[in-house]
Amino acid sequence: MNGMLRTNGAGIYYEVHGAGPVLLISQSGEGDADRTTDLVRHLAGDHTVITYDRRGLSRSSLDAPGGGATMADHVDDVHRLLAAVTDRPAHMLGCSFGAAIGLHLAVEHPEQLGTLIAHEPVAPGLLPASERVRHVRELEELQHLYRDRGLAEAFVRIAETLGIDPVAQDTEPGLTPHPMNDRRRAGFDFFIRNDFTAIARDTLDVAALGDTLVRVIPAFGRTTPRHVFDYRCAQELAALLGVEAREFPGGHNGNTTHPRAYATRIRDLVAPEVSSGGHS
Repeated sequence: MNGMLRTNGAGIYYEVHGAGPVLLISQSGEGDADRTTDLVRHLAGDHTVITYDRRGLSRSSLDAPGGGATMADHVDDVHRLLAAVTDRPAHMLGCSFGAAIGLHLAVEHPEQLGTLIAHEPVAPGLLPASERVRHVRELEELQHLYRDRGLAEAFVRIAETLGIDPVAQDTEPGLTPHPMNDRRRAGFDFFIRNDFTAIARDTLDVAALGDTLVRVIPAFGRTTPRHVFDYRCAQELAALLGVEAREFPGGHNGNTTHPRAYATRIRDLVAPEVSSGGHS
């Protein structure tokens, strides 16, 4: 089924598939509810899988289209969406920008989450100061490149920044195609112009994150280069929480390139019941 949820200043489109414990997927980049179609298919046999279009993307709407969205807006949207679909703690898979949203939720609404898999969070606040400044500057330079030279050149640089090889990615067979159509182009436009700024200005309370009762699982892609900042964020998150960062199939976009193996990994990690909360 699908639905629209009214939130503060936006209408959020969402989809519900399957039955079982609730698992919310918060996508990366310009990804909307359809981005992980293949992954959802492999999870819906034993989970109620929720996907959604972030405000500013695809079928979601903004009451003031020129107003953009802050990280606080995105976090509040997920908070309200979870409240609308379940009254129990849910599992959450956050990928890249979606993982940054999940980390905020773990601090601000920990009662809503049982487990958060934070796959390569784009959360510069996790990094040491000098590294954080450098990577925020990277995001700002990418915004300028997009405005000056367009999506094609910016897309190449974004892929390099995140350690993605869009030409030679190893993938599972039979994936659903996601061509670069007008909807994705519009999504990239909003993501680069708006959400890069939200990342750069993010005020994640890292100290409070270290005390959350949510079971946070830092994750990284097997083929993600070890020097890129999304990998570094996953490792710094693991160090903060005193846990091991878990390896997932594929790279930064393993949720779309290796959906079958990725689903198996999710299932293995969320299966244990954690009765007392905290990190494990």
